[in-house]
Formats: sequence, C-alpha cells, structure tokens
Amino acid sequence: MAERSTSQSVIGCVIAVAIGAAVALAGSAGGDQWNGLPVFALCGALAFAVNWLVFVPSSLAKTEHYYDLTGGLTYITVTVVAVLLAAPLDLRSTLAAGMVLIWALRLSTFLFIRISGDGSDSRFDGVRDRPMRFFLAWTLQGLWVLLTAATALAIIAGGQREPLGLVGYVGLGIWAVGMLIEIISDQQKSRFRKDPANKGRFINVGLWAWSRHPNYFGEIVLWVGMAVLAVPVLKGWQSATLISPVFVTLLLTKVSGVPLLEAKADERWGGQEDYETYKANTPVLVPRPPKKV
Repeated sequence: MAERSTSQSVIGCVIAVAIGAAVALAGSAGGDQWNGLPVFALCGALAFAVNWLVFVPSSLAKTEHYYDLTGGLTYITVTVVAVLLAAPLDLRSTLAAGMVLIWALRLSTFLFIRISGDGSDSRFDGVRDRPMRFFLAWTLQGLWVLLTAATALAIIAGGQREPLGLVGYVGLGIWAVGMLIEIISDQQKSRFRKDPANKGRFINVGLWAWSRHPNYFGEIVLWVGMAVLAVPVLKGWQSATLISPVFVTLLLTKVSGVPLLEAKADERWGGQEDYETYKANTPVLVPRPPKKV
C-alpha cells in the first residue's frame, strides 16, 4: 500500500510539472526574454523551485506551518522577478503586478496568523509524515501559483503593451469587488471565531448569511477580473493563460475548498436543525439575500 501511494505521488508530481511546463510554454510565446530565456517560463520554474526549497526543512521538521506563507511568498517572488526582467511596465502591467502583490500579502499573512493560532492544518493529517505525499503537496502549490497567476504574468511579461481602455477598467473593477468580498468574509469569520460566545457554532452572519463560502466566491471573482484585464494584450498561445479563473473555480469548488469544508461542517453540525435550515436556505457559493424563514 505504501509503495502504491509513493508511486501515485511520483506520478502526480510528474503530471503537475508537465502541466506547468505546458502553460509556461504557452505563456512565453512571443513574450519578453532575459538573456535569451523567456521571462514567463523563468517565473514558472521559480514557482516550483521556491516550494521545493521550503519543502526540505518542512519535511525534516514534519510541519506544514509555513506552507500557506510560502504560497503567498511564491506569488510575490514570481511577480517581482517578472517585473524586474520584463520590458518597462505600462499602466496595465503595473496594475496587474500591484494587484497580485496586494492579494498575496494579505492572504498569506491572514493564513499564517490563522495556522499560528490553530497550531496545525487538518489538510495535512496523514500527509506530513509521508515524504513523497508531502512533496506532492508542495509541488501542487507551485502549480497552483503558476496557473493562478498566469494571466497576470502574461500581462507583465507577454510583450504586449496597450492602453488600459474600457475592458481594462472593467477588469479592474471586477477584481476590486472580488477582493473586497474576500477581505470582508475573512474578517467576519475571524471575529466570529474569536468571540467565546460562538464556540462550537457555525458562522451564519454577515456575508455568510448570503453564501456558505463567500470568501471563495470573492477569490474566484478577483481572478476573473485579472483575466478580463489581460484579454486585450493576449496574443496567440498566450490565451491559454485564461485557464487561471477556470482553474481557481474548479480547485475551490471541486477539489480542496468547498468539498472539504462542506464535509467537515456536515460531520460537525449535520442533523442539527439550525444548521440544516441554514444549509437549505443559503447557497453554497454565489451570494444571494437570505431567505426569510
């Protein structure tokens, strides 16, 4: 069984790197170069390298304490490198870089503070003690960074410079709305959990009365905004980077976000009348005004 798990992890790593390489190749088409090397591809390789580097001490210590923080720092690193190596930035690329940096700094800090308070992350139960599976988790985080930031990297290092225009302003507005929803959702949940009166209760107030996962909705919306911002400057194969919001949506709704949290919530509160009522009347993702019960 252990050998099978190890082989599956190895295959998973190979597939993740292959997907990353394909996206890096597409995003590099016609883009900026540094010493003859595509800037986009260099950033893609860096996304994996940073996570592999931090994996080593984390594996030795058998801790995921710096996993989320590393994810945020990887976004920051690849964005800064893209800015430094690409052609001089225009307004669109400056905005794209700033948007990624703001989002990454906020999210990584928020998640790091949260895990520091919780002490551990249940996602890694049964994983942190198995080196190859643990390595797969770090490799997938590198792929997550690359695929999510792909449109932003294409804006910065894609070699195209166009006036911001109406489409650009629309994309910027969508991103701002998504960012605001994510920030408010996270703050509301943090305040709810810190209140001793709410110990053992599920959150159903604020934006959480409109959606069971408003923070994830905000996350999806902001990357849709980034993709809209990128559309006018994507040429040829670079359009493949529009996989970014699709990837984020599938990841959060089908893999590691909503399914895991829904299962944990059902296990903890399933069968309770107030929880079942909340679940029946509140959409999973896309917010809507609370139903009157």
